[in-house]
Amino acid sequence: MNCIKIDAHVHLWAKQQGTVGGKPVCSAGNGKADFGGEIRQMMPPYMDDNRNSAERLIANMDYARVNGAVITQEYIDGNQDVYLLLSKDKYRDRLRICSLYEERDDFRVDGFDGIKICAGRLKKQDLREHMAVFKEAERLGKFVSIDMADGDAQVESMQAVIDECPDLRVAVGHFGMVTTDGWERQIALAKNKNVYIESGGLTWLFHKEFYPYPSAIDAVVTARDICGMDKLMWGSDYPRTMTDITYIMAVRFIEETGKLTEDEKRAFLGGNAMRFYGFDFKKPLPVIDNML
Repeated sequence: MNCIKIDAHVHLWAKQQGTVGGKPVCSAGNGKADFGGEIRQMMPPYMDDNRNSAERLIANMDYARVNGAVITQEYIDGNQDVYLLLSKDKYRDRLRICSLYEERDDFRVDGFDGIKICAGRLKKQDLREHMAVFKEAERLGKFVSIDMADGDAQVESMQAVIDECPDLRVAVGHFGMVTTDGWERQIALAKNKNVYIESGGLTWLFHKEFYPYPSAIDAVVTARDICGMDKLMWGSDYPRTMTDITYIMAVRFIEETGKLTEDEKRAFLGGNAMRFYGFDFKKPLPVIDNML
């Protein structure tokens, strides 16, 4: 499709230095990682140095014709604040970046566009206990990217935060953990004015079904019927989802479906994210012919 595309859920790291279940996550070479004592293919094997760099991301974005990307964070990767600031300095027009909230009072905001909250992994699961970070983001005009606990476990406390911070922009990640019971209640949060839903990890959640992910498309249609297509944003969860599919496939399964109109696809793939994240692209990226 010849439209502006924004990826609302991407990861970058210079060096993996995270944790899972209190155990370290670290590089094992050739895209593999020691994941708390178990070797996992964390990224495509062509990332043989285990650096998930901004340069590689931009190359993939250029080929898939993705104009911009939002760099979120995760505990399993470790805090990447410093690397993300360097990456944004180099690709300022194409990236929006999130600092990582780690349940401390000294969370970073300077130089960042938003704050990432891994809500499902917080020690204090009631989001009202973290009102300070939400209020500060609202005061500074930053967005919050939040991955909530499975199902509707945190929906009530998230709604309380939204009521307390009506001007706060919130992007709910992982499409509300769509494969778990109660996911529709996370989607329904987007009935609030400044709350949107992004689909980072959608192909991971429906991985067993694989391309072209018909049940994932059905989930998008269901979410559209709950909160409206103007509140939904496409995300890839690059690079972990790229261990079995290419980046361009993460776009193409949306482009090829017959269950969404062309206008709905344009809104989902980039139009809504342009508005939410404040990108200012004027036209799609050019087509790059390949050897096939």
